[in-house]
Amino acid sequence: MSGEKKIWRDEDVDLKILSGKTIVVIGYGNQGRAQALNMRDSGLQVIIGAREGGKSWNQAKKEGFNVYPISEAVKKANIVQILIPDEVQPSVYESEIHKNLKDGAALGFSHAFNIHFKQIIPPKTVDIIMIAPKGPGRAVRSEYEEGRGIPALIAVAQDTTGNAKNIALAYSKAIGSTRRGVLETTFKEEVETDLFGEQVVLCGGVTELIKTGFETLVEAGYQPEVAYFECLNELKLIVDLIYEKGIEGMWQAVSNTAEYGGRTRGKRIITEATRTEMKKLLNDIQSGRFPEEWVSEYRDKQGENLNRLRKEEREHLIEQVGSRIRKLIGMEP
Repeated sequence: MSGEKKIWRDEDVDLKILSGKTIVVIGYGNQGRAQALNMRDSGLQVIIGAREGGKSWNQAKKEGFNVYPISEAVKKANIVQILIPDEVQPSVYESEIHKNLKDGAALGFSHAFNIHFKQIIPPKTVDIIMIAPKGPGRAVRSEYEEGRGIPALIAVAQDTTGNAKNIALAYSKAIGSTRRGVLETTFKEEVETDLFGEQVVLCGGVTELIKTGFETLVEAGYQPEVAYFECLNELKLIVDLIYEKGIEGMWQAVSNTAEYGGRTRGKRIITEATRTEMKKLLNDIQSGRFPEEWVSEYRDKQGENLNRLRKEEREHLIEQVGSRIRKLIGMEP
């Protein structure tokens, strides 16, 4: 993966390799719905595999798809894209997908967790590919409808037919990702960087930073509402600037006072001790300790710890204050 990276765009990719093929999307949730609708709008033959009579089944039917029980849908498919939650994929794969895969079919994912950590072990007779849009399903759909797209990563874990990479690229084009750009990676790199980003920055790190800043101000006697605005509400404006202009572009857009304070004090928050802990968390991912813990959490403990954490977070003062403020300023009904 060294050297200059190839970015694939629309003009580099041909959809013809998917012509006449049946693509089944397993699951019609956040990503499943977006990817299925985009591919259909790109002229491909898409069907849905879902639990009969469930919410996803009914919604997909309402939106004009042919919907089948998962086992039946897989039998019809040349490409099987699994877009149900990570934690339920292995059991559904074993009970509904494995024995119904056609030889030469492509088995696709949008996250490498279950393949890389060997929770799913497909046969040697199929291609194993990944198409991972770098954004939520809502954005994958809305950007496509606006004539744009969400960038994506592709990877090939097993190339039985010799066409696995071209299939992944064509799939990426069909969901709109080549409009912005598609980068090749590996299953290992995608899952390890994705888990690290979620835990350390995007989900775990940023929420703990927000809550700790909020708590510090409230404990010092400031109004919770003011603390909410300063530590949470304004974060979106800063993130938007970073997204649009990069970190240096953000510094140029804020006041000199904010810039000086941020540049000189930020490293007192993210210290060498923080960096050391980040490396430990990355090692937990690379070594398999975190995946083992998560698999145990949902298989053996039925989400006991996760449900406890959800309850604790819902009861945090910042959530109560935030709900009131969002209603007051018209963000929530």
